[in-house]
Amino acid sequence: MSEMQDYHSRLSDPASRKFETFSYLPAMSTEQIRAQVEYIVKKGWNPAVEHTEPENAFDHFWYMWKLPMFGESDVSRILAEAEACHKANPDHHVRLVGYDNFKQSQGASMVIYRGKTV
Repeated sequence: MSEMQDYHSRLSDPASRKFETFSYLPAMSTEQIRAQVEYIVKKGWNPAVEHTEPENAFDHFWYMWKLPMFGESDVSRILAEAEACHKANPDHHVRLVGYDNFKQSQGASMVIYRGKTV
């Protein structure tokens, strides 16, 4: 059995902090983010965009960027909203969420833009 790797994520080092599963992997390319949005749409989940200051990412609720995009199936429009949120809040983390109506929970959640860490 192989040994587990420690990811050295510490509260005292903001640059080392991890956010959800995808943050342990290399940053996603534009094409990979698009593929995740396509997956959310294919599953019939409602996409939403959230953002917060890096220092508040762990102990506060994230701000919702507009309302969830109920029934939106245009991948380009979803990506445009995420980009608009990032441009309006360049120092914030921006997260894409896919809400699963059937399970009444998040089916997917990933940070797609990272804000500046102090």
